[in-house]
Amino acid sequence: MIKFFLMVNKQGQTRLSRYYEHVEINKRTVLEAEVIKNCLTRSKDECSFVEYKDFKLVYRQYAALFIVVGIDQTENEMAVYELIHNFVEVLDKYFSRV
Repeated sequence: MIKFFLMVNKQGQTRLSRYYEHVEINKRTVLEAEVIKNCLTRSKDECSFVEYKDFKLVYRQYAALFIVVGIDQTENEMAVYELIHNFVEVLDKYFSRV
């Protein structure tokens, strides 16, 4: 199950966030800061799947934009990785230049 969906730029600023489970506002900012730090500090040679607390992070970088999805332990990482790519393709078709 997807817990949250984030779009973040290279400077670490959240551009879009969507939570599918209730998280208090003050905890969201802490969670986003830690998740962003974990994903942005990784090199391109490292895996795009990260174990974080009680869930997994699946992320993908497109130019200066990182898309991060938090999932539970039972979800398939490769399926979510493809979901991210399909999401970006749809945005690209709709807006013609993403």
